[in-house]
Amino acid sequence: MPANEKRTQAWIGDAVLALFAREWILKQSDIPTAKRAEVFIQMTSNQFLSSLGEPTAMEAEIGVVYKKEGLQAAFDFIEGKFIPIFLKQRNNQRKPGSYRRKS
Repeated sequence: MPANEKRTQAWIGDAVLALFAREWILKQSDIPTAKRAEVFIQMTSNQFLSSLGEPTAMEAEIGVVYKKEGLQAAFDFIEGKFIPIFLKQRNNQRKPGSYRRKS
């Protein structure tokens, strides 16, 4: 995919990812209202996307699915490919006070 096309697809994919993330976060009863923005930033950040591949390429992949198959297909793609990794990373984050020293 030419660089211009990749950037265009990534721009669309970024918007689809943002919409998905907001809807997904609203469905999670374990995410307090005060933490929603923080989780959104984590889920859509280049740092997170880097765990899946090159961030622009990941967003472009979403954009391609969206353009070829529609919004629900793009959401399904994100749900299957991105969410398992996001949840794994989120569960691996140390929570305050969770460190236990070995005796």
